[in-house]
Amino acid sequence: MPPLAAELFDYELPPRLIAQTPAARRDESRLLVVHRAGHRIEHRTFRDLPEYLRPGDTLMRNNAAVLPARLHARRPTGGQVECFLLHPVDDGLTWRCLVKPGRKLPVGATFADSTGAFAATVAARNADGSVVVRFVTTNGESVAALANRLGVVPLPPYIVRDDAGASATDRERYQTVYADRAQQVAVAAPTAGLHFTPELLAILAARGVNFADATLHVGLGTFKPITSENIEDHAIHRENYELPAATQRALFPPLPGRRIAVGTTAVRTIEDYLSRHTQPLPGDQACFAEAGIFLYPPRAFRGVDALITNFHQPRSTLLCLVSAFLAPGSTDGIAWLHEIYREAIAREYRFFSYGDAMLIL
Repeated sequence: MPPLAAELFDYELPPRLIAQTPAARRDESRLLVVHRAGHRIEHRTFRDLPEYLRPGDTLMRNNAAVLPARLHARRPTGGQVECFLLHPVDDGLTWRCLVKPGRKLPVGATFADSTGAFAATVAARNADGSVVVRFVTTNGESVAALANRLGVVPLPPYIVRDDAGASATDRERYQTVYADRAQQVAVAAPTAGLHFTPELLAILAARGVNFADATLHVGLGTFKPITSENIEDHAIHRENYELPAATQRALFPPLPGRRIAVGTTAVRTIEDYLSRHTQPLPGDQACFAEAGIFLYPPRAFRGVDALITNFHQPRSTLLCLVSAFLAPGSTDGIAWLHEIYREAIAREYRFFSYGDAMLIL
């Protein structure tokens, strides 16, 4: 098969359709339902989701919680610093970070919170532009606890806020209702899950729908556009994940129903795991691994039967995944994806993280 040009995954989106705020209620988002078997679509509301699920179906969710990862501080000279926490390096006080202004923060540079809550030193610089930062907290709290107290939610760059950054509403709504707060490992939300409410989850459970959770550490790479001429030449980002024993078992026969992934991060976790394993790990072992899988046409899928997802950015790896899922094993999903997105734009669906959803059956 000839290489797939990255321009195949480009499209024009009116900026006004980029959702800047969430829906008034999570399950009031619109839901575009795609029936692959009949090559047709429906326009519904997310609260209608139970009509499309059956007893025995399993919703495969990413329960990663978003860390309020932006910390603001000052250098000894008084200059402002933004420190974006990416992930801990070893003991919880040393973190890989992005810092601004990067050129003014060489190895050995220091900065501190204006309230005296923490001080930090740049310990090393990495080839990718990130830095290793060593923190000292005044009351002995962890950096994660510090971020929860002082940090700002790391909204995507296409969501515009004033200089104060994310709001209290963002702190609540840029987080799924089933996020495991002990797993604050994500710097971006698994946004397909933002549409669920406790009430909707209760309705699904009462109808016999099962839930299986995994934790994928969503990173900034999820926003990285494809810049290569062909998508095969794109260097896919890598993200750590944990797949509990119960979730592993839910991926193998006997299957009581369909495996429905809530979001592309759940798909990425499942497909990476199944590319490595043909049966669950023995006993109750969780699987800890790093997802480096790139899913694009004509990819087939081993462990996902249906997908709930948002509308994604042009030239993104997420758009490649969705087009592959529309027509597994062929490249036909690329043209169909453009058809679906044209319809969504014409009907003024809201796009990206705070936007509306699709259900692909």
